[in-house]
Amino acid sequence: MRREGELCDAILRTSDGEQFMVHRAIMSACSPYFRTLFTTTLHAKERHDIIIPGISSDMLCLIIEYAYTRTIDVSWENVEEILSSGDQFNVMGIVKCCCDFLILNLRPENCIGIRQLARRFYIPDLEDKAHKYLMVNFPDVTNVSEELMELSVEELVSICGDEELNVRNEETVWVALIKWIDQKPQERKKHIVQLMRCVRLGLLDTQFFIEKVKNHRYVLENEDCRPLVIDTLKFLYDLEMITEKDGEIPTPDLARPRIPYEVMFAIGGWSGGSPTNFIETYDTRADRWVKVDEVDPMGARAYHKCAVINFDIYVIGGFDGVEYFNSCRCFNAVTKEWREVAPMNARRCYVSVTVLNDIIYAMGGYNGHHRQNTAEKYDYTYNQWSMITPMNVQRSDACATVLNGIIFITGGFNGTECMNSAECYNPKTDQWNMLSPMRNRRSGVSCFAYHDHIYVLGGFNVLNFQKLSGVRLPNPLLDIAMWQQPDRSNVVFYDNDGGTAHFTTYFESTCFIDHLNCT
Repeated sequence: MRREGELCDAILRTSDGEQFMVHRAIMSACSPYFRTLFTTTLHAKERHDIIIPGISSDMLCLIIEYAYTRTIDVSWENVEEILSSGDQFNVMGIVKCCCDFLILNLRPENCIGIRQLARRFYIPDLEDKAHKYLMVNFPDVTNVSEELMELSVEELVSICGDEELNVRNEETVWVALIKWIDQKPQERKKHIVQLMRCVRLGLLDTQFFIEKVKNHRYVLENEDCRPLVIDTLKFLYDLEMITEKDGEIPTPDLARPRIPYEVMFAIGGWSGGSPTNFIETYDTRADRWVKVDEVDPMGARAYHKCAVINFDIYVIGGFDGVEYFNSCRCFNAVTKEWREVAPMNARRCYVSVTVLNDIIYAMGGYNGHHRQNTAEKYDYTYNQWSMITPMNVQRSDACATVLNGIIFITGGFNGTECMNSAECYNPKTDQWNMLSPMRNRRSGVSCFAYHDHIYVLGGFNVLNFQKLSGVRLPNPLLDIAMWQQPDRSNVVFYDNDGGTAHFTTYFESTCFIDHLNCT
């Protein structure tokens, strides 16, 4: 009707001479700007022929098309202009389309520019997402972003001094700052002291600090750097001395770890001959364990499993030395508060747990009388457990993981013997299928998904009473050769499909995965 001019009751014109016939009701529903334009009482009579200032005919055409279809084609070529016009004429649907496009296309090379764009148009949500992306991916940003090199010193200090900057080591920050100065050394080297204060100098490797920081020409040329260098050297010396004997030293600002991007929780377990409710967290950046005082007020438990959804840690099943639990507790890592959630349908000690699409799956376990093949799932939005199809075999002390939307469970104990069997569950069909068995029987095993394979590590085999340190991949395309050396287990697995051999080394208690193409 608009294109054919039927029932149109207004004409919108642009300064370049184009005109568009529209329906006022449609345009008013799209934007408060047009609603005010057509309904204002400032004029003696209603306006039906209006010149729209500050917009090209092409852009006004896009806005009108959006008002009628609620769709708009956004690309890198037009996103900034469309966002500007949508903001100017208060068409929030267009603004949202542009924000969705930018969020979807956040990359290390453009996240700073998108953050600045969001600031210019005052879009807090877009700015927040771009800032978080920058914080999380800072090492990649320093490698590829030209935008980082064009920032002002104030903006750079704000980023590099942020507590939430996600860097494995402070060397990354120092290298980024020097790279920024090197772009315009005569103009920027005067800021070296201000930039040095952004780096946690006390967390740098001692040799790196002496060779790359203390003796850097920008530092040597600036006398104001000396107090920072002296304080850092003193702290590094004290730290080295304290590691040789028991004791502790206060942590100065120059060595304060940043807020960790991820934290590992160790909750409960068996300690000193009885269950415990002790909680510790491990900060990978600071390389230290920290005790959490907010222990579960309901008491200790062991042989349970934990699952994480958002900031909630669910503690599922377990055993307190007397009772086998079907109860589940939830600990919020932000508020540090415990709460009870719905209990499982069965008591489960040595249970296997995994999470798929924010649904917790609990499988098998021991109820004090027998090992179970039953399984159930928990939906936190309804706080409800419901039974799913039982596994093909009884399992306790097995391990489960998720790969490509499928749940895999491996090994375990059936009450008589340790098991080498494995099976997988498809939530869409609610069916379990057996997999090719592992070559070793494994109870108390660990498994995880990595690069489209399931890795199974360690475990216990009651046949020879030895802990297993080999690695097993239950994949029909893989054939595994295994041999032992005194200090490590080496595994070679051969992909029959791709004709490629890969090499994996398992050093003592830490797994280093290294795939080498040996075609």
